[in-house]
Amino acid sequence: MKIKTIMIIALLTGYLLTVNGYAAEHQKLAQTGFQFLSVTSDARAAALGDAMTSLESGSSALFFNPAGMANMDGFIDMTASMNEWIADITHNTFSLAIKPAQGRYGVLGFSAQSVNYGEFFGTRVNKKIEAGYEDTGTFELNALAIGVGYANQLTDRFCVGGQVRWVNQDLGDSMIPVITTTDTTLEKATNELTPLAFDFGTQFKTNFKSLVFGMSVRNFSQEIKYVEEGFQLPLVFNLGISMNLMDFLAEAPYKQSLYLCVDASHYRSHPEQVKVGIDYQVMDMLSLRGGYVSSNDEDGFSFGVGLSYTGISFDYAYTPFGVFDNVKRMTVRFSL
Repeated sequence: MKIKTIMIIALLTGYLLTVNGYAAEHQKLAQTGFQFLSVTSDARAAALGDAMTSLESGSSALFFNPAGMANMDGFIDMTASMNEWIADITHNTFSLAIKPAQGRYGVLGFSAQSVNYGEFFGTRVNKKIEAGYEDTGTFELNALAIGVGYANQLTDRFCVGGQVRWVNQDLGDSMIPVITTTDTTLEKATNELTPLAFDFGTQFKTNFKSLVFGMSVRNFSQEIKYVEEGFQLPLVFNLGISMNLMDFLAEAPYKQSLYLCVDASHYRSHPEQVKVGIDYQVMDMLSLRGGYVSSNDEDGFSFGVGLSYTGISFDYAYTPFGVFDNVKRMTVRFSL
């Protein structure tokens, strides 16, 4: 069993490296929209480089792999996150999971993600005046995703989960010129779409120490369009593996763990990525984290810390972001 497991880990590691090398030489041509669905707000996940596919994470698993909330310990789990994103864009997320009847009927979850892009100054082409354009006033752009998910532990080693999300993105109104044989008029167009997105995933415990495999598909949707060109939501396939490296060491003088998690992510709109995260936890109270994401132009490494006590947790993540300075994320979790 140990030999087979080591071979599986070696093969998966080789696959991840091959995928990353292939991605560096091949540029994707497909385009996607609603990119806010790809932005991570959860501080723990951000600190681990988003390598969350094979980890158990309570209600916040709805943003990564819904199967990850199937083994939730308590009756209820809630998280609230704030993300100070680049260009003064603010991302906020909330998740809630309930495990009735001690999990005999699975775990039911709810998620919400909101984005405020800030205030913009609008202009419109007008060749009748010297400047060539005219001001149309200020406007704000917003986006929202609300989801309902379900996860269940089919056996003591295999979990499944899924989620459906109602997604809305409002890019404001615009004036479209309508040319006729006698005149040109302006017609108001509303740039707002509300598609449905589907997520699903699995997690499998190998029964070799704490080794876990995970798989997820996120943001599956039909093709949509604002005016002419169609696009899909940011579809991504994830394959992940994680393990507590302390399993290979002798018994420690106090309770501690060192989780290594690795994900391979295949995107529709940009090259594949390999994500690596390390989470060192002491006495179920203090966590020190670090992560790395390959094939990113501005952000690669991330760092974070977590504090937990009697069902309440606080997580913080810091990501250097090149020319955009840095990104800070904070998450509060309550479990009962």
